[in-house]
Amino acid sequence: MAKPPSPRKRANFLSGNILVFSLVDLLGNFARAMVFPYVSLYVLALGGDATRIGFVSSLRPLAGLIMFPIAGYIADRANRVRLIVLGSCYSALVILLYMLAPSWQVVAVAALLQGFAVFLFPARSALIADSLAPGDRGRGIAAMNTISSLLAIFAPYIAGVIIDAYGANMGMRVLYATMFTLYAVSIAMQARFLKETRPSDGEPLKLSNLPNVLRDAYKGIPALLRRFPRPLKALTGVIILSFMINGVASPFWVVYALEHIGLSSSQWGLILLIETLLKLVFFMPAGVLVDRWGRTASLLTALSLSLISIPAFIFVDGFITALAVRAVIAAAFAIAIPACTALMADITPRDIRGQVMAAVGQGGIMIGMAGGGTGGPATGYLITVPLMAASLAGGYLYTWHSTYPWLFALIATVISIVLTVLFIRDPENAEV
Repeated sequence: MAKPPSPRKRANFLSGNILVFSLVDLLGNFARAMVFPYVSLYVLALGGDATRIGFVSSLRPLAGLIMFPIAGYIADRANRVRLIVLGSCYSALVILLYMLAPSWQVVAVAALLQGFAVFLFPARSALIADSLAPGDRGRGIAAMNTISSLLAIFAPYIAGVIIDAYGANMGMRVLYATMFTLYAVSIAMQARFLKETRPSDGEPLKLSNLPNVLRDAYKGIPALLRRFPRPLKALTGVIILSFMINGVASPFWVVYALEHIGLSSSQWGLILLIETLLKLVFFMPAGVLVDRWGRTASLLTALSLSLISIPAFIFVDGFITALAVRAVIAAAFAIAIPACTALMADITPRDIRGQVMAAVGQGGIMIGMAGGGTGGPATGYLITVPLMAASLAGGYLYTWHSTYPWLFALIATVISIVLTVLFIRDPENAEV
C-alpha cells in the first residue's frame, strides 16, 4: 500500500485531482442544472401524471442495491480512475436514451438504467477524500463546489426560457442533447488528467472474477456495518432521512410552483439562477465555518435552516416569497455539503473508505434539491430502499394533497436534528 501524500504536499488542495474534478463538475453541474429541475415536466409532456413522476423517480436508485456493494469492493482494489471514466461513458449513453424517449415509459427505463452508473461514485468519493488533507477538507470541498457552480448559475433560467419557447417535450430533448455533449468533454478530461493516489491491491479484477466479487462484497456487509462508530451510524440516519425528504419532494418543486403558485418555467428558472448564485457566494465562507466551528455544529446550523425554509414553501404566494424560501435553502445547502462530506471523511477509516462510501455515500446531504436531487455520489446502498419507498410515496402524497411532501420534510428534519444533537460528535483525531 502506498503511503498517503504528506500534509505539505496536499496543502495546495485546489490542484491535481481536485482541480480536475472541479472542472469536470463545472460542465456536469451546468448540464444537470438545466435538465434535472424540469424532468417532471418532461414526464407530464410524455403522457405521465404525478404518480408516474414518483414511479420514475423511484426507479433511479434501484440498481444501487446491486451495484453499490460491488462498487465499494472494487473501489478499494481496482484502478479508480478507470472506473470513473467507464462510469461516465455509460452515463452519457443513457442520456441519449432520455433524449430520444417517445413516451414516459421509456423515460422510466432510462431512469432504471441510469442507476447502474453508481459504480463510479465510491471510487470518485474515495479519490477525492484521498486527495485532500484532513485540515483542508472543509475548504477544499467548498472550493470544489464554488468552481463547479459557476456555469450552473445560469442553467435553470436558460432551460426555463427554452422550455417556454419550445414546450416541455422538444425543449427537454434540446437540453438532453446539450447534456450529452458536455458529458463527452468531461470524459476526455478525466481520462487525460486524473491520477490514481494509490496502486491497486493484488491482481487486477477481471470479469471472470465477478462471482467471487459478488460473494465477497455482500458477505462483507455485516462486518462492515459493525465497524461503524456511533457518530457514523447517526450520520447515516441523517443522510437517509435527507434523501427520503428529497425523494418525496424533489420532483414536485417545479410542479407546485407552476400549478399552485402560478409561476412560469422561466420564472422558476430565474429563482433557481439566483439560488445558485447565492450558493456560490456562500460556499467558501461555509467551508471556512466548517473548519473553524466544527462539522457537527455546522450540520446543526444547516438542519435548523432547512427546518424553517423547506416547509415554508407551502405558504408562499408569488415570485418574491418563493425566492426568499429558496435563498434560505441555498444557505443551508452551502453549509451542509462541506460539513457532512468532511465529517464522513474524518470518521471513516482509510482502508475501508470505498466500502463505507458505497454503503452511505460521500456524506453530503442534498438539502432542498429542486429536482434530480436523489442520486449522485452522496447515495449508497443503505439509502436505496428508503429512497425508493420515499420517491414512490411522493407521487401519491402529492396526489392526495399538494402540501404533504413538505409536511413530511418537516417531520423528517426534526428527527435528523434529534439524531445530530444526541449522537454525532467531531472526532478528536480525523482520519487522513
